[in-house]
Amino acid sequence: MKKILHIPNYYPPHVGGIEDVCHSIVATLPEYEHQVICFHDQRQTVKELFEGVPVTRCGVLKKMFSQSVSFSFYNELKKIFRSFEPDIVHFHTPNPLSSVYLLLLLHRKTKLIVHWHSDIIEQDFLYMFYSPIENLLLKRADKVVATSPTYIPGSKPLQSWNKEIVVIPNTVNESKLQKQEGDEKTIAGIKQLYGGKKIIFTFGRHVPYKGLKYLIEAAPLISDEAVVVIAGKGPLSNQLKELAQNYHSVHFIGFLDDDSLRCYLYASDIFAFPSVTRNEAFGIAMIEAMYCGLPVVTFTIPGSGVNWVCLDEKTGIESENGNSAALAGAINKMVNDNTLRKHLGINAHRRVKDLFISKAIRESLIALYND
Repeated sequence: MKKILHIPNYYPPHVGGIEDVCHSIVATLPEYEHQVICFHDQRQTVKELFEGVPVTRCGVLKKMFSQSVSFSFYNELKKIFRSFEPDIVHFHTPNPLSSVYLLLLLHRKTKLIVHWHSDIIEQDFLYMFYSPIENLLLKRADKVVATSPTYIPGSKPLQSWNKEIVVIPNTVNESKLQKQEGDEKTIAGIKQLYGGKKIIFTFGRHVPYKGLKYLIEAAPLISDEAVVVIAGKGPLSNQLKELAQNYHSVHFIGFLDDDSLRCYLYASDIFAFPSVTRNEAFGIAMIEAMYCGLPVVTFTIPGSGVNWVCLDEKTGIESENGNSAALAGAINKMVNDNTLRKHLGINAHRRVKDLFISKAIRESLIALYND
């Protein structure tokens, strides 16, 4: 049985896209022996079994430039290499500090898979120092995994890797999204809460690249038959609420647990995904919405995987990047055309079932580990 050591930034129950991807890989391949080392959201280091898998959560002193700072990570990683002796390290990037520790400790016989979720785009100061380390990491890698074929050509770091890059898309957790007993009553209650109007829903971190300000700016141009519901939170939450204070059709509902999120997705009519930069490399929130039968409105993001995941005029409608009026137009087109909206929603669900569930990528993962 091959031993796989996974290194994401964090790991469930911590909420996040990369965390979900790593967890999905571990859960999909029970025939391998897995361990996980990651950061903790507290100062102390904790070792535990999570769903039967040993997980070491390393204490974090603080965050700088979105990077968790942990000195215990080095010692814990060193211990795991000695005790677990992994055959393969599956490393999820971007993760600058862990990259340094990994390069210092990784044995030359241990295979390295670098799972490339996104370039470092906005933290220019950090990247100036990290770029040489990133090059060393790619040079050391035995395999590089990208999450979509469209992200590779626009990624300068990946162009330096002169071997074939394996494409393995991200996936949804079906069990989290399948309707549960009592959901229908909750869904009906959500619809009633907004007066039976069409619900334009979005969720995620409130950070600049998510483009939520464009969705809010589009609100007064959207049909009176619809409301905009924004879930999640982040550093821009207060600023976004201030921007929306005169728009009665915009509702902020804060962080949702998995059960509430599922019901909101099924209660909604359209999913808004207004991200504007390549920081949004794939769109895990988007495929969760598509799984629940929601058509999606997106912006065109050159070099991102978003517009490969959601196909224009097939599973949603794509509009000019950063153009709030165009975004409102795409939303209104679906609000006013029930047949189109339902058709796109059916296609969206089918595309996720075909490409973005664990079963669809299982064979690719096995081939990756066994190669």
